[in-house]
Amino acid sequence: MALVIDTGVLYAAMDRSDSAHVACRALLEASTEALVIPSAILPEVDYFVSRHLGPGAMVSLLRDIRRGVFRVENLEPADYPRVEEVIDRYADSDVGFVDAAVLAVVERLGEVKVATLDRRHFSMLRPRHCEALTLLP
Repeated sequence: MALVIDTGVLYAAMDRSDSAHVACRALLEASTEALVIPSAILPEVDYFVSRHLGPGAMVSLLRDIRRGVFRVENLEPADYPRVEEVIDRYADSDVGFVDAAVLAVVERLGEVKVATLDRRHFSMLRPRHCEALTLLP
């Protein structure tokens, strides 16, 4: 089992000034499951980190990835049709590539929960393998 992490939770866990910092950090630290970062979120995390926290925070995240604290899950070729389908199906709701990619990874791994602060998008997404996702924290 794994906890798949979306951009907002990972960023908030890094930024002590973020209002969700305590909850997100506690969620990640308390997890006994593998912490999975879909590779598609890393450019978003880098954007927010470089704008607000500086390069040291991204370097720290990369060190944690290298040490095995987080597992990066790349999209596989078979995930792209699902990403395309989700973007098309939810076009009116502005669901983009990153959210669709996170959903594709969640589905491929058979997980039923996502660590996300994006309740608007993830509460409307309908995964193929379960009725609805459990959103944490």
